Amino acid sequence: GPLDSLTEREREVLALIAEGLNNAAIADQLVIAEKSVQKHINTIFSKLHLTDEPDVHRRVRAVRLWLTAT
Repeated sequence: GPLDSLTEREREVLALIAEGLNNAAIADQLVIAEKSVQKHINTIFSKLHLTDEPDVHRRVRAVRLWLTAT
C-alpha cells in the first residue's frame, strides 16, 4: 500500500499526527527536535505524493491514508 515506503519512525510520526498531536507534542513524545519532526513530516508527504496545493490540507490527507491502511 501507500504506506509501505515509510520508515518505522515516519510511521510513528504519522500515527501521532493521526492522534491529533502538533509538531511540538510529537517532538516531546518521541524525544526529538521539532525540526526533526518537520523533516519526517515533509518526507512522509513526499513519499505519499502529497503535493503542496493551496486547497489541500496534507496532514488530513496523510491521516486519511493512515486510517485506511490500519
